Amino acid sequence: MKRPNILIIYTDQQRWDALGANGNSEIQTPNLDRLAAEGVNFDHHFVQNPVCMPSRISFLSGRYPSALRITHMGVPVPQDTVTLPRMLNNYGYVCGNIGKLHFLPHANRDHRSVHPDYGFAHLEISDEPGSYEDAYRAWIRAKDPSQLEYASLGLPPAAQVWYDTMKVRDGIPHPEREPRRAEAFRGKDEFTHSAFVAEQTMAFIEKHAKDSWLCIAGFYSPHAPWVAPQKFLDMYDPDQLSVPAYPPHLDERRSETHFSDEELRSVKHGYYAMISEVDDYVGKLMRKLQELGLEQDTIVVFSSDHGEYLGEHLRYGKGYPGEDCVSRVPLIVRWPQGAKQAGTTATIVEAVDVVPTLLECAGIPVPSEVQGQSFKPLLQGDEFTGKGYALMEATGWKTIRTRDYRYLREADGREALFHLKEDPMQYADVAEHADYGDVVKELRGQLLSAVIRNEAPLPRVWPY
Repeated sequence: MKRPNILIIYTDQQRWDALGANGNSEIQTPNLDRLAAEGVNFDHHFVQNPVCMPSRISFLSGRYPSALRITHMGVPVPQDTVTLPRMLNNYGYVCGNIGKLHFLPHANRDHRSVHPDYGFAHLEISDEPGSYEDAYRAWIRAKDPSQLEYASLGLPPAAQVWYDTMKVRDGIPHPEREPRRAEAFRGKDEFTHSAFVAEQTMAFIEKHAKDSWLCIAGFYSPHAPWVAPQKFLDMYDPDQLSVPAYPPHLDERRSETHFSDEELRSVKHGYYAMISEVDDYVGKLMRKLQELGLEQDTIVVFSSDHGEYLGEHLRYGKGYPGEDCVSRVPLIVRWPQGAKQAGTTATIVEAVDVVPTLLECAGIPVPSEVQGQSFKPLLQGDEFTGKGYALMEATGWKTIRTRDYRYLREADGREALFHLKEDPMQYADVAEHADYGDVVKELRGQLLSAVIRNEAPLPRVWPY
């Protein structure tokens, strides 16, 4: 049996509706739309944590954040954590990660140091574009050192504090980060971080064309700051982009300098341009698979670690309390050799479900500690109902998302409920309304049952 190759295209901070295939008429994503049409597009896919590090290790281990004991940022992933590459290694897979991985805090370390492998045989880690001396900067230096001065998009704030405290002088020119407007990449188009990820992913695939392989293409885009080559910015007229619809109590807090229409359109302009750049490289990756004769034999997964407020709730970024704009992200699975059905499914699935699905597709047993549920039946047109909910866990709070509601419970006992059919943007908390008392009671019990099911005791070796 020839096991399928696995290509995971993983963006950072891409919300579910930032994709033409998911009904967005403003954004231009022709290659991803084609991928969605040829595969299965999961339009109710949710991540298990609203920030990068916990979400990423949850996704790649198939375990909930609470089981991993990683529910907030800044927790280094233990080096013995069982990840998808470790599950594949025993079956002859060569595993690589190009670009962002973010299993370690990146602001307080030397990126020239050898990175823990986490089961990967090939690692080219670059968690931030050009901020550190890492694989991305080494790639530019080898190709055209004159482009190094344009690589950094700005030093992350926590890194600046660490550099000042430790008196680090890295010699890298870091521009000021401007998170509230679109900007053009200052260097040549072929030297962006996305170009690095795509080129090195294609090199990995070509090198291992005769092997069984897993490769994760870890794109930084469309994470802020919103910087893209001018040609992708030129694809959009910012004046024609929509702005969020705010309830009156938030709309009155806006001003010419605080979430103005101009600011919101500029942010969306840069965000969309970054996604269109990734989309362009997705087309190149798919053509490379075709050129190498691997298109039919490769499972392609496209997803993201979490979404982006993009001005909704008068916020940018991600985090508490994990509304759909943050928790609901794209998931496309294309498997020509094994899937029997294409199209969009509204079945609720979770990021933890991806690992067991891939293992089952590859004919590999799913380890008992994996908590996700394989949705392989959906790829093959068979009956599959799933859990019927999605769980998000973070330090001090948890939320459960069903078809019609999102219920939030905090450690101090506070509750919130959002009726998604009436309030899809989740602005109005109806937990105290008498009409929703039974719903709150039901979802409170459902959340408690989910927490109990997700307990992860150490395995016993004998009765006593």
